This record gives sequence, structure tokens and C-alpha cells, in this order.
Amino acid sequence: MIKKLLAVSAFLLAFTAPSFAKELPDFTELYEKQGPTVVNISTTQTVHGGGQGAMPFPNVPEDDPLYDFFRRFAPPGGQGQQDYQTQSLGSGFIISSDGYILTNAHVVNDADEVIVKLADKREFKAKIVGIDRRSDVSLLKIDATGLPKVTLGDPNQLKVGEWVAAIGSPFGLENTVTAGIVSAKGRALPQENYVPFIQTDVAINPGNSGGPLFNLKGEVVGINSQIFSRSGGYMGLSFAIPIDVAMDVQNQLKAGGKVARGWLGISIQEITKELADSFGMKNNNGALVAGVEKGSPAEKAGLEAGDVILKFDGKPITTSSDLPRVVGATKPGKDATVEILRRGANKSINVTVGELPADDKEEAHPSRGGPAKAEPNRIGLILRELTPPQKKKLNGKNGLLVIGAEGSAAQAGIRRGDVVLAVNNSEVQSIDQFNKLIAAVPSGKTVALLVLREDSTLYVPVKVNGGK
Repeated sequence: MIKKLLAVSAFLLAFTAPSFAKELPDFTELYEKQGPTVVNISTTQTVHGGGQGAMPFPNVPEDDPLYDFFRRFAPPGGQGQQDYQTQSLGSGFIISSDGYILTNAHVVNDADEVIVKLADKREFKAKIVGIDRRSDVSLLKIDATGLPKVTLGDPNQLKVGEWVAAIGSPFGLENTVTAGIVSAKGRALPQENYVPFIQTDVAINPGNSGGPLFNLKGEVVGINSQIFSRSGGYMGLSFAIPIDVAMDVQNQLKAGGKVARGWLGISIQEITKELADSFGMKNNNGALVAGVEKGSPAEKAGLEAGDVILKFDGKPITTSSDLPRVVGATKPGKDATVEILRRGANKSINVTVGELPADDKEEAHPSRGGPAKAEPNRIGLILRELTPPQKKKLNGKNGLLVIGAEGSAAQAGIRRGDVVLAVNNSEVQSIDQFNKLIAAVPSGKTVALLVLREDSTLYVPVKVNGGK
């Protein structure tokens, strides 16, 4: 019996081992062909020392336990007044045989000198053609010809679970290849509004930034840009900029040294189930307009806070993160149709897309106030009407300053210093009117409060319980 079992096991092993091996990719050919297209990038930046009393040990980070010791006991002057240089390493890849190279903006940002080292060990001083920090893409140029160049692929054809590989210089170890799979597509990251990242589990570490992400055909499908890490090293989450996004950026950098993006002048937020219920929506698709900047293309077109953008220029907006990418990719000056949901009714609005300003504009916001002599209302808010100077900062609009929050309002995230502008799209005029609007809501239902917090507006869903 045992002999039979061993024979069956041996047969199954012999049968399955070759088929299993065939499923594992072989990256040897990819590395041999594409390795020469990947470059090592080293940068040097001069940091100017401070004046009297400057930190004499500039390489000790402020969160290091020794920082306070050096700050308190080191002698004045010395190294703190001298200029010193910092160096960093990254990766890149050649996109044209005459020396154009793509990398990350953060690899070469503020660099005084950029040195590109080819796979054949030749070194060139690179010129920075242009940097686009919003997409984290930079275009470099070296004085060389006849260089091996990458083949570009289509990231839209990538499938989750597909094998991909990276070549770069992690920790300065040149021409290192790592492999993994595509973990997700179209990933939105905090503060990164214009890039639908490709998420992978390819091992990416410091020094890999700016290097290429290849599919199994040996085509570049992305630029390795970021990792999620609590330790500073790889933890299984890596993010790459789709190559079509990067190439659009480099085309504009090459042509004019900068990138022009479409702009509406609105602040948006995700639609949660609670907000969808409060607006009477059947689903939570779309981007909720939380605020409209004065004088912006959106205001001129008639967009309002509380509108839900469902389509822009014919492209569906499923989540709020879809909108900045679609608008940003629209040529400034183009007329576009925006399909919205306003107070339960669908509507189309025509807007002339503006150009995204180089720097974010600051919006006026009310100052903090002192304690108010008032009782919490039905949802736990203690409110005070705005003073004339505070209203002036809101361009004359009304609002109620939150002096205190407890109960369901505090649980929803409302906090002291917020300004309530509207309840379910009804503008707030006074505390009495606000309380009447809340009183009319049945217990257990949710209201959407439009809140101004510092320099931005957002909708906050608050559940109305019993009470006043």
C-alpha cells in the first residue's frame, strides 16, 4: 500500500512540477535586453549654512535624541555657518537614443548637479529640461547619441495579478532587478491628485525612484515613484506612475518647460453612504462639490456647493479622485459639458476650463473665537454668529462659528473653529434658523453640514438623534 502511495505521489509530482514551472516567468531575457536602457542618477545639492547659532551638526535630524544635546551644548559657529553638500541617488531610463531620460521630480528637485551613469559605466552631466512636481516626473538630457532606449507599453492593458519587474539602483546597487505582480490599478494617494497610480508588490527601495516598471513583454508601463513604509524600506506596497501619464508630461516639458493642466476652481470630496442618503441619492457615485472659488471657471459656469459631478466632458466620474485627473488632462480653454446632480435633479452645465495656477491660492477663513454663552443644540453644537470682520473674510456670506462640539456632531468630526455654512444645501442665516432646520429632521436621519475648516470646505454627515 505504501509503495502504491509513493508511486502515485511521484507521478503527481512529475506531472505537476513542469506545468507549475511553466507558470513562473523568466526575467533573464528582459533583463539582458532592457538593463542597458536603465541609468543611475546621482545628484549634489549645496546647502547654505545659517548664521550665528546655527546647528553645527546639520546631518543630525531633529527627531534624533542627540539633536537637542548638540543644539544645547555645541559651541556656536563652526560647521553651522559653513556651506555643505548633500548627495542622493535615484534611477531613470532612456526614452530616446539622443539622450532624453525620464526620472522622478523628487530625484532631481533642487539639485545643483545631476550625473547620469549608464550601464556601460560612462558618466554624463545631465541638464534638467523640466520638472513637474504634481506628477513627480522630470525630463533630463545628456549629450550622447546612439543610446539604447526603452520600448513603451500601454498601462491600460495591464491586469491586476499580472507579473511586472523593476530595474534600478536600490541603495546605490546599480542594475538591480526585482519582480512582483500588479496589486491594483488607478490607485489614488493622499495629496496626489493627478496620477492614477499602478500599485505593485515589486520590491522598491530608496534608489529605485525614477526607474522603469516593465511588463513581461519588456515594455515600460510605469515609473516607480513611491513606497508605503513605516520603516523607510520596502514593505510590500509600491506605486508607479503610468507611462502614458509620464509621457504626456514629458512632451509638455520638452516643448515648453512646464505642464499646463485644466482647472475648475472647486474643492471636492468623496460621497459617503451617509452623504448619499442625506442627498437622496441611489448610490455614492460622483464627486461632491464642497466649495467654489470666487472668480473661478466653476463659479462663472454656475457650479455650486452641493452639486454632485457625475460626468465631465463625457467621462464618467465614479469617485472624487477621478475628477482632478480628468480635468487636469483637459486642455485649458476648452469648453466642456459637466453633468451634475443638483437637489435631486440631473442638469448639464457648460464650462470653459481654466489653467491650473502655478501655486495654490489661499482662501480667506474666519478667525477663532472665544467661548460662547450657549447650550448645545440637538446635534451637540454650540454656535455663535460671525462678526462683521469674519463675514468679510467670507465675502459677506453668513455662517455659524462652532465654539464647541459634543454628541453626534463631535462623533462626526465637527470641531471647534469650524464654520457651518449650510444644512442640506440650505444656506445658514442665523442660529435660530439653523436649529429650526435641524428640528425638522426626523430622529435617526442624517443631515449634511457644509463646513469651512481653515482654507477648505467639506460636507460632514451628522446623524440627528433625539433631544432638543
